Amino acid sequence: MLVDETVSADTFRPRYGSANIRTWIGFKQFVSIAEEAVLTWFRDRGRGPQELYESHGLALSVLDSSVLLPSVLTIDDTVEAQVESRGAGDFRVRLTTERKTGPETVLKGRVRVGLVDETGEGQRPPGDLAAAVDVVPGLPPATTTVDADAFRHDWTARYFHCQYSSRVQHSAYVAHLEELVDRYLAGVGLAIPELLETRGWIPVVSRARVTLVGQACMGDVIASRFAVTDVWKDKAYDGRMTCEVGGTPVAQASIVHGYAVSRGSEAGQLATLDADTLHRLTRADR
Repeated sequence: MLVDETVSADTFRPRYGSANIRTWIGFKQFVSIAEEAVLTWFRDRGRGPQELYESHGLALSVLDSSVLLPSVLTIDDTVEAQVESRGAGDFRVRLTTERKTGPETVLKGRVRVGLVDETGEGQRPPGDLAAAVDVVPGLPPATTTVDADAFRHDWTARYFHCQYSSRVQHSAYVAHLEELVDRYLAGVGLAIPELLETRGWIPVVSRARVTLVGQACMGDVIASRFAVTDVWKDKAYDGRMTCEVGGTPVAQASIVHGYAVSRGSEAGQLATLDADTLHRLTRADR
């Protein structure tokens, strides 16, 4: 729903497949709803991705997302999204849901989008969008690095990772970040199923950012690396991901990750990371 020239407000529901632990929604779905809310901002103005692509030869693409997740979201929650354009492809997003005590913010974030000229003919955005978004001349340089001997996983960009028949899209890197963390934890002896069964620890994410810094295309082999770079008061850890194609950076990400206790007297609280867990997380025995 169009509120004014720069703001839209719309209602969404989490997807059923995103409730992987009990009925709690994973961070990937938070980001997905934020992205969808920004796309709806364009649709509310009659300029959805299909119209821009078919009528103007412009591919609307998400380039960067940064989210803070201060509260949980469950499968039956209704999400109210408010999206404000700050110009030049920069959108601020707030997601709230109704609790017994009133509206509660579950996401505060920023999503940056751009238009890719698919025609190569110097297409420009329609006049009514000129202040909100522009054609992307290029992507920012990579700023995140991890050690060459960091945990590595190679994957092939399949068609379902891509958009507009060629490029790997932002949401694919969000999904891969979740998978890469899972693989890393299993590799250091902290597999999620084991911690869930033996300790009742549930993985939680409080902050994440995923940024495109280059272009990967369908069929490319992407080399991803992940490392834990910091620990916050024995309650959470900061992880970094880099993705490259042939040595050229194409995406980077950061994530603040911890565990919530799901049973016993400490249920609902953040778990304290003991010495053995910290040793494994930081690969101190490398």
